[in-house]
Order: sequence, then C-alpha cells, then structure tokens
Amino acid sequence: MQETTSSTQLEITKQTKNGLRVFQNFWNDLDWEKIISSVIYKAVLIILMCVILIIVRKIVLKLIEKSFKNYRKKEAYSEGRLNTLETLAKNFFQYFLFFVIIYSILTIIGIPVGSLIAGAGIAGVAIGLGAQGFINDVITGFFIIYERQLDVGDHVILNTVEGVVEQVGLRTTQVKSFNGTMNYIPNRQILVVSNLSRGNQQVLIDIRVNPDEDIEKVKRIMNQINEELAINMPEVRSDPNILGLTTLPNGTFAVRCVLYAVAGSQVMVKTALTTAYVEALTNEGVTIPSTPLNLSV
Repeated sequence: MQETTSSTQLEITKQTKNGLRVFQNFWNDLDWEKIISSVIYKAVLIILMCVILIIVRKIVLKLIEKSFKNYRKKEAYSEGRLNTLETLAKNFFQYFLFFVIIYSILTIIGIPVGSLIAGAGIAGVAIGLGAQGFINDVITGFFIIYERQLDVGDHVILNTVEGVVEQVGLRTTQVKSFNGTMNYIPNRQILVVSNLSRGNQQVLIDIRVNPDEDIEKVKRIMNQINEELAINMPEVRSDPNILGLTTLPNGTFAVRCVLYAVAGSQVMVKTALTTAYVEALTNEGVTIPSTPLNLSV
C-alpha cells in the first residue's frame, strides 16, 4: 500500500517538473525585445490616434457651432429649432467618433473586427435582442425631431413630466422641471407630447372681489386697463374678454378675464395685467379680498 502511494507521488512530481520545464522553455523562447517593441509601437499608435481624433472632434464641433451661428442670423429659422438640430448634429457626430475610436483600437491591437462581427452568431442575436430598446429610442427620437413635435426651449408635458426642453437626442429627451429637476426620458417611453409653446395660449385672469361690490364698476375699470395696457402689449394676440362674475372652487367670487398670448409669455402677461387691475381697483376704492371668504352658515 505504501509502495503504491510512493509511486503515485513520484509520478505526480515527475509530471509537475515536466510541466514547469515546458513553461520555462516557453518563457525562455519568448522574444521579449520584439514583444516590448510591439507593445510600445501599438501604444504610441493608439495615443496618436486618440490625439488626432480629439483634435478632429474639436474642429468639427466648432464648425457645427459656426454653421448654426450663421443660420441664427436669418430670421426665417426659429431659435428652438436650430438649438435642437445643433444638439442632434453634435450627438450624432460624437456617437460616430466613438465607434471609430473603438474600431481603430481593436484594429491596432490586432483583433479582426470583421471576422469578430461575422462570427458573432448567437452572441450577435442576443446583442440584437438587448439593443431593441436602444433602436426603439433612436427611431422614436428621429420621428420626434422630423415631425417637430418639440424643440429646445419649448414648455412641454411628456406623459406626466412638465418642464422646459433642454435637449432632444436620438436616445433620450431631457426636460427640466420648474423646480430644477432634470428629467432624462427615453424616447420610446414618450407616448403623449403636449407642447404648450406652439400657437397662442390662453391666459385666464381671475380678480377676486367681495360679492357686495359694484361689479359693473369693477368691469369698467378692468376694461379701461385693457384699453390702455393690454392692446399695447405685443405678446397679446386677442382682445381681452371680460366674462363677468364667476365662482372659484374655494367658494370665493371673482371677475374673470380671458385673452390669448404668444406661447411662452403667458406668465408675464398674466402678472402684468393682474398687477395693473389690482392697483387700479384699489385706487378706485374697490376692496380686494386677501383671504378666502367663508360662505358656510
């Protein structure tokens, strides 16, 4: 029994020595000078290629910015549309440059990219299935831009997200909420686009009054402000229409005025007219309630 164990140990030791001898011979046969020179040569090529592509990137991005700067001087092109197309052009070029860098590095290292792609087989199918979301994002983003559903700077509601469009890309759309939150929305998830910056937008102004005030006097003062101020505001696109007394959800009364203004100027128009209404009414002795009225018995 002991003789069998000893012979087995001797055999293992012999095989280990043979393996170490083969590895040592292989190690000694390596042409380290050639290997080091090849590594240095390829590293220099990669660094040189990266430097050239960085320079090309800066030059092309500058040319894109200069081209769109010239277009901005022409009044026929909207600022938001040009910002959208400029961002898209920069993103497309940088995506293209990224794939060029990857392809160049693999080629310099010596990996046959063509054979790698051709022999991908099942891996290629798996990658294709995994990339379906990305492809859907790109296709949806293309149609969003092509159909001009939104532009940079537009006030929009995308699904449940409301804010101002910061960037429209082929993969994601960036919308900044009014509280400062930046929302990155994959294009394939954009199901409903509500663009509040297209066409004239309604401005609804409710001036709260006490129910025992002279409503006709209030309407007359508001009409006077409209004639002096509203018609001279270039943002106002319709004659202000005073509908009369209405009730608000909290049970208070208000005199309502409705008009239409250029998209994006609604808040400014509403603020200016509301301020003018309140100042004129106060000067004429009309009391503006500062707290909700409790009408319950």
